[in-house]
Amino acid sequence: MTEFEDISLEEMISDGFDIVAEEINLSDLAETEKNSEQKIFPILPVRNMVMFPNVVIPITAGRKASIQLLEEAQINGDFIGIVSQKNSDIEQPTEKDLYHTGTLAKIIKIIKLPEGNITAITKGFHRFKIKKILENQPYFKAEISKLKDGKAKNKEEYEALLENVKDLALKIIELDPNIPNAANFAIKNINNNDDLLNFICTNANFPSSVKQSLLEEKNLMERANKCYEMMHEDFRKLELRNQIHQKTSKDLDKQQKEYFLNQQIRTIQEELGGGPESDVEDLITKASTKKWNAEVEEHFQKEINRLQRQNPNSPDYNVQRNYLDFFTDLPWDTFTKDTFDIEKAEKVLDKAHFGLEDIKKRILEHMAVLKLKNNMKSPILLLVGPPGVGKTSLGKSVADALGRKYVRVSLGGLHDESEIRGHRKTYIGAMAGRILQSIKKSGTSNPVIVLDEIDKVGKGIHGDPSSALLEVLDPEQNKAFYDNFLEMGYDLSKVMFIATANSLSTIQTPLLDRMEIIQIAGYTLEEKIEIAKRHLIKKQQEENGLTAKSFKLGNPELKHIVEAHTSESGVRSLEKRLASIARWVALQTALVKEYDSKISLEKVDEILGVPRPKSLSELTDVPGVVTGLAWTSVGGDILFIESILSNGKGALTMTGNLGTVMKESATIALEYIKAKHDELGISQEDIEKKNIHVHVPEGATPKDGPSAGIAMLTSMVSSFKNKKVKPHLAMTGEITLRGKVLPVGGIKEKLLASTRAGIKDVILCEANRKDVEEIKKDYLKNLNVHYVNRMEEVVEIALEK
Repeated sequence: MTEFEDISLEEMISDGFDIVAEEINLSDLAETEKNSEQKIFPILPVRNMVMFPNVVIPITAGRKASIQLLEEAQINGDFIGIVSQKNSDIEQPTEKDLYHTGTLAKIIKIIKLPEGNITAITKGFHRFKIKKILENQPYFKAEISKLKDGKAKNKEEYEALLENVKDLALKIIELDPNIPNAANFAIKNINNNDDLLNFICTNANFPSSVKQSLLEEKNLMERANKCYEMMHEDFRKLELRNQIHQKTSKDLDKQQKEYFLNQQIRTIQEELGGGPESDVEDLITKASTKKWNAEVEEHFQKEINRLQRQNPNSPDYNVQRNYLDFFTDLPWDTFTKDTFDIEKAEKVLDKAHFGLEDIKKRILEHMAVLKLKNNMKSPILLLVGPPGVGKTSLGKSVADALGRKYVRVSLGGLHDESEIRGHRKTYIGAMAGRILQSIKKSGTSNPVIVLDEIDKVGKGIHGDPSSALLEVLDPEQNKAFYDNFLEMGYDLSKVMFIATANSLSTIQTPLLDRMEIIQIAGYTLEEKIEIAKRHLIKKQQEENGLTAKSFKLGNPELKHIVEAHTSESGVRSLEKRLASIARWVALQTALVKEYDSKISLEKVDEILGVPRPKSLSELTDVPGVVTGLAWTSVGGDILFIESILSNGKGALTMTGNLGTVMKESATIALEYIKAKHDELGISQEDIEKKNIHVHVPEGATPKDGPSAGIAMLTSMVSSFKNKKVKPHLAMTGEITLRGKVLPVGGIKEKLLASTRAGIKDVILCEANRKDVEEIKKDYLKNLNVHYVNRMEEVVEIALEK
């Protein structure tokens, strides 16, 4: 059977009563009932309605079996039994899905609707009970027994009760705007008390189960009492709704529309008590899925009790709610399982990064210890190196190798301590620090967190973030890292922190002491070529919509691009040059022009422009010019130091935007020459009557540091003796007044810069020998290193005979 829905009271009154008034003689129906000898009755299941005796109701039917039942019953003049379904969601009810008490009804008129449905106007007569279902196809047929209504013992009490029911029904009609005014007219014009009670029971806003219980009540007095109680409940709800409406609609204007909606919701929550309780229930449900210890559980219960005591309309309520949301979102004691397949991890690292052997070795060592011990504090690594060597992307590869979640936190330009430690939750807009926010984002308490650009952390008026990082990056303290927003310790000891920096000079010494420093030098020529072939060319082909066959670059072409069009430690400039070539290829493809996919050296220069000169010999082909080695934040580099003599009184002039330490190196070099002029083969007269001017080109670039000391000394001696410095030779080292050469830092970066610049000989301090021995031999295969202890040795090696 299909679903049946009762037509609204407004439709019933406007349509049904008009039909009854115009076309039905109720006395004729009564006579028909008396004379009926019908034994078997068709049963029509309906839902969301219950029919009572002596009430006219229209019923809409949509299924063929139901339509057939109604049409055959009308033709045969049969009574039909109308019963309600227990569950209104069931589309095809069986016998067990039906109530067995219903109402016998007569079809007064059938109206056909445009969609193929029909509406039957029916009038109820007797209550009945199903004795036995005889058929269920095409519709239910059953034997029934009629039920009689028990009359009230006290007629006066019954009439008085019905008057109260009638009055209350009229009040409900006045309060409820959804009930048409015609219902008022209908109730006032029903004279029979029993009919009035049945009419109100049929059309009252009760659930179907309640109406069914009223129908099954045989005593009219009891039925009236139950109906009166239910109407009182409806009346109170209507009064409350109207009070809420009146309360929130005072002084309403266009600007208050949004306020009105919010206030109405708050008033409903205040009256019904549903808002805060649902918040608390949601939080408790989330907390039940968490794995945390007794201390955290106790803190949560304390905070949830505080939320329950607060007024939902107070600002503190939202603060507390936001705090508990964050508290329950944190992955307390939730960890991802580490992958201890070291061979697989090595393949992952090698596939993503070419070179970087030291850091790969360190990660594999950590995994090996973790596999054997199964309980180890995660190391805190600091990757230091020039831009473009893969420090940041290495963190993602480490996370993949370990099977951990990966989160990157950019610290560049950070100058507020609260960004690390969080704000006190009492402040407006308070939130947790970036560390705990990253933990929440990862969904696990042991992710790999990359602290990017840790050397770019600033210091502002709101505290020093570097000092706040001391607790984060201390394996002995971060087991209970205190965040101001969380207001309790959180265990960071299982987190693997990887910090990156370009320079160590701006990082606090206590912070450096907490991290394991791994220096990443620039790539050699061979490594850059291999990186370009494995990663960069494929990446540019994908980003520019090209295929693998669109353009090809061989080793000679890649070598030419690296040597003639880039000068860096990393591969960012190389990637930009390859991107330029890829865009040129894309343009030729879009214009449907023919080109050779094998890009030649000439085509490379045509696309990228004029290459820079390869040889430095012409730059140092005059006396007084020396090639020095320098360390910068972007890796190693070479610089030229020039000196020239002029007639004067032995004055020293220095230009080139030099720092204090570098100026002092020039002064020390000149004083040493004055003291040792005989040993160096320089006349006293030249020193006293010649002014010397020292200049370091690229004057707009600030320069400082002691490592250019021996280069300045060599430049001055070269000018005084009018002897050229040997070509393709560079040097770095600090000098003292006693003539000693001291070691300097950044040796690997400086030597790699030498190989890029075509240098063949390098002069270093003897104490730097250990730094050179740590560098792979392949990096220095074309470089001859000379070790010295004193300045005389430097001059002897550097100047031409």
